[in-house]
Amino acid sequence: MSDEPYVKGGSFLLGEVDPQTVFTPEDFSDEHRMVMDTAREFTDKEVMPVREKINELDYDVIKGLLKEAGGLGLLGVEISEKHGGLDMGKVAAVVIAEAIGKAGSFPVTLGAHSGIGTLPIYYFGNDAQKDKYLPDLVKGEKVAAFCLTEPNAGTDALSAKTKAVLSKDKKHYVINGTKQWITNGGIADVFVVLARTEDDKLTAFIAERGFGGITSGEEEKKMGIKGSSTTVINLDDVKVPAENMLGSQGEGVKIFLSILNLGRAKLAAGCMGACKDAITQTIQYTTQREQFGKPLNQFGLIQEKLANMAVRTCVSESAIYRAAGLLQEFHDSIDKSADDAQDQLKKSIAEYAVECSILKVFVSEALDYVADEGVQCFGGYGFSCEYPMEGIYRDSRINRIFEGTNEINRLLIPGMLMRRSMKGKLPLAAAAQATLKEMSELPSLSEETGEMLEREKKLVVTTKKAALLASGAGMQKFGKALQDEQELLRMVGDSIMDTFVLESAVLRALKIAANAGEEAAQPYVDVATVFAAQAAAAIDARMKECAAAVADGDELRILLMAFRRFCKYVPGNVKETRRKIAGKMIEKGEYVI
Repeated sequence: MSDEPYVKGGSFLLGEVDPQTVFTPEDFSDEHRMVMDTAREFTDKEVMPVREKINELDYDVIKGLLKEAGGLGLLGVEISEKHGGLDMGKVAAVVIAEAIGKAGSFPVTLGAHSGIGTLPIYYFGNDAQKDKYLPDLVKGEKVAAFCLTEPNAGTDALSAKTKAVLSKDKKHYVINGTKQWITNGGIADVFVVLARTEDDKLTAFIAERGFGGITSGEEEKKMGIKGSSTTVINLDDVKVPAENMLGSQGEGVKIFLSILNLGRAKLAAGCMGACKDAITQTIQYTTQREQFGKPLNQFGLIQEKLANMAVRTCVSESAIYRAAGLLQEFHDSIDKSADDAQDQLKKSIAEYAVECSILKVFVSEALDYVADEGVQCFGGYGFSCEYPMEGIYRDSRINRIFEGTNEINRLLIPGMLMRRSMKGKLPLAAAAQATLKEMSELPSLSEETGEMLEREKKLVVTTKKAALLASGAGMQKFGKALQDEQELLRMVGDSIMDTFVLESAVLRALKIAANAGEEAAQPYVDVATVFAAQAAAAIDARMKECAAAVADGDELRILLMAFRRFCKYVPGNVKETRRKIAGKMIEKGEYVI
């Protein structure tokens, strides 16, 4: 057991989790519900009616909405009251991201401003920097942007070439370079810029457009999120006061990696909010549209689509709020008056990097799936700009690229777990060894007891073992060269991802059953069983491929036997369960579980 007052990141792989320790949407406080209602009302009444102007990049409208959001407190829920925020924590921030997720481009603008634009200053800035910048950013009086990517430094962000040279009098740094794909680039007043100092270390600086030398290029013509300002930022002899260095020299990498973790969690929440809206739009259309004498959603294949869309959305929600609860728990454990409080705050946003990468990949792809199936349900009208699914489809695509591509995040999942293991932060090696030993033991022949989600709980336990076994076999085969076996790492990472999401869905259902009764939990049990059938099949296929990649002959046969044992799952009547899930939504006329 850990002596830490919080759950360690990645520790979900090491054993069973008590459902009562997991945060779910059913645990929302009155404050969380109030924030949700405020954000939804703002989105419905202020943002949605002007979406056309937003998509035309009407800067005045966009900046006006940011000010309105600031006035409602939506830009500062993570910021201390001392600096104008509400200090409501991570769950509230995720709640807001979900609530505005359906608004197309505007969530990108707001998220970049209040997240990667503002939070680096909050977490890594000194008191003077916080006092100077945070109040205006929280109120939306000034707009923030984060400048990392360059023309030749996208996924390989560490190869950035922008230079920051200290002046002879040491009063300012002169920054020169070009940043590309900068969200809020055309409207931002304050920029967090990563540049190389003369010791070749990436360092962060707070620059203002008013310093001079900062110009925005033309707005990019994009496939989607057309109402989000995206430009090149040119930095030509920008004189940044020396006191505007953010954090310490060389800390730039740590800053952008830490802030991206939070960004991934909130991006996932926004995607999940968009999923709910897309499903509601699809239900309403397929109710009105008749073919062969009855509404489209009375056909089995349409109901199957609706149910699968809802299942991916619901399990995403369970995983998102589970992770948000972990972030909040760590944050709440920090003594804000302690000398190392700021260091602990920084640590809190890096601890759950694995979970945040899981959310980013799974939920961004869930939205792509939902949007694609939504277009299919709309048929030809789904391809028309006159109907909502066309815009939802185009806007969804960027999320698999934002905040680190899904390919990079897929590699980060097993990579970060292995690094934590090697540093002694997680006993994954010991767990893998125990799994190897278990391979030689006879499997349990215990009969089922009929307990709720019994098979699904067992599947979660055994798929964790499968992932550990695959990781251990990969290390044994390739050693340090495993980092170059990207296909193998992807298969392991995807299996870990599906296991975390499945476990989150199972734990939520069990917690509802314990607290509100089995009848209240039944819809979430249905969701968990449908997703379990899908996850089990996917993990089984990946593990077979992993085995073939690391072994042959007798060793391969032994591995295949082990994976067959660990991935074994006998599903129930998933077809009927999906029909029940779809039927409830059709009856209500909206996404509901």
